[in-house]
Amino acid sequence: MKLFTDKNYPIIVSCAKELSRWTEIELKAMGYKIVERTENTVVVRGEFDDVMRLNLNLRTAHRVLVPLLRADCRKIKDLYELVYSIDWENILDADGYFSVSSIVHNDTIRDTRIPSLYAKDAIADRMRDKCQRRPDSGGMNIGAAVFVYWERNEIIVYIDTTGEPLSKRGYRKIPGSAPMQETLAAACIMAMGWDGKSPFVFPMCGSGTPAIEAVMMAMNRAPGLLKGHFAFQSIKGYTRIIPGRKAPRIAPRQTAGASPEQLWREKLIEAREQEKTENLPKIIATDISPDAIENAHTNAIAAGVAPYIDFAACDFAETKIPEEKGMIFFNPEYGIRLGTEEELAPVYRRMGEFMAEKCAGYMGGVITGNPKLAQEIPLVYRNRVPFFNGPIDCRLFIYDGCKLKEYAKHE
Repeated sequence: MKLFTDKNYPIIVSCAKELSRWTEIELKAMGYKIVERTENTVVVRGEFDDVMRLNLNLRTAHRVLVPLLRADCRKIKDLYELVYSIDWENILDADGYFSVSSIVHNDTIRDTRIPSLYAKDAIADRMRDKCQRRPDSGGMNIGAAVFVYWERNEIIVYIDTTGEPLSKRGYRKIPGSAPMQETLAAACIMAMGWDGKSPFVFPMCGSGTPAIEAVMMAMNRAPGLLKGHFAFQSIKGYTRIIPGRKAPRIAPRQTAGASPEQLWREKLIEAREQEKTENLPKIIATDISPDAIENAHTNAIAAGVAPYIDFAACDFAETKIPEEKGMIFFNPEYGIRLGTEEELAPVYRRMGEFMAEKCAGYMGGVITGNPKLAQEIPLVYRNRVPFFNGPIDCRLFIYDGCKLKEYAKHE
């Protein structure tokens, strides 16, 4: 493929604020050497095969980006000319479809939608000039994707190989009132150090996302298996077979000369073969609302993991805790989107008392965007890990053994 000129091409993995630390851990576990890490990105090197692998397997990342151009850009006219200079005819299919998204921090731009429109026009004009026709374009995640990052006087143009963000796995059919994003749920589980073998208990489960993510980790299920389309599948050269003819299945490690499409099919086959469905740990999700439990169960069915989660409608204090030591995780209301501090303070105290009484020896975790309410939890925390739940600055409080503060003083 024209896009990758060698096997050592820079690949930028983007993620939500405060998640790059966990994305770096994932990448290192996959064998990648980290070139650079920022607040929102981790940079590695690789080829098209790595782009497919990262999109399929990363749990805490949002996008896998490949840089095409980095240059000085002061005005919107400069943006058009720079984007037009890229050889899009070697990257996009003239009969295909593409979308453009952007992040802009430039004082000359008041309407942040304008750069995306100018970039879209530049790509369309270049394709028309070089191919005498141009691909369709719009805002749907059904084709190739271009991402423009414009910070002050610098612009970077990327091919977005992901399209719809990796955080949208495809299973959350009913999100609930204040859902936790899939990537954040995975990062919280990683931060707590769950081994994927011991019980995982998630009271106040809402739409069930952390429980579903925990099952997928325990099963070694690649999160990308649930997505129907990645933007890299619309890059020119991805399909190199006769139109209408089904690509043959190829055996593992016998991929010489195979098209990217054939390699991707093989990766999907290998990912499914590496899943495990036996001897999984006990995973429990409860909520006081029967409607929430029904919604969480619906989402778990969509994810293909419903048989491996024990759902129950009950107050969190009535959750049945397995005797084998494991992990318990809470994502309570913060008093920001839902509830008030006065209403929630007793709930936070009850959470701590419940963990101390019923979950002694467990690893406990509570994520909250309200530090005042966190003080109501009468447990000794080992660590406070910063995260953002959407725009809300949060902390994940981690409790070793779920010990009461008064008890810990006398140890």
